Amino acid sequence: MGLSTHVLDTMHGTPAAGMGVRLYTTQGDSATLVKGFTLNADGRNPDGLLYDSATLKAGTYRLVFDVAGYFALRGVVLPEPNFLSVVSLDFGVADPTQHYHVPLLVSPWSYSTYRGS
Repeated sequence: MGLSTHVLDTMHGTPAAGMGVRLYTTQGDSATLVKGFTLNADGRNPDGLLYDSATLKAGTYRLVFDVAGYFALRGVVLPEPNFLSVVSLDFGVADPTQHYHVPLLVSPWSYSTYRGS
């Protein structure tokens, strides 16, 4: 199964194409960058899964989404400082044989997430 993410821009009602994302593994206060990528036209990692079922391990992870950069790229004029600059989601993988999908629904003023399928 593996680990995946998907971002929807709720201000425009579209996938968040062009948003920068970074994936980290975490242990306590320490974070190690695994990869950075830019979301494709569907708001997903252009390379597919972030981890496949063979490489996903039990543990803790962090996804960091460049919200301010994305909305600036879209030409949205926002006050400085932006209400949301980055959204950082820390989550755990207890059973790496299951699929972990971490979607983000985001606007310049709010976000929500959940464990998807």
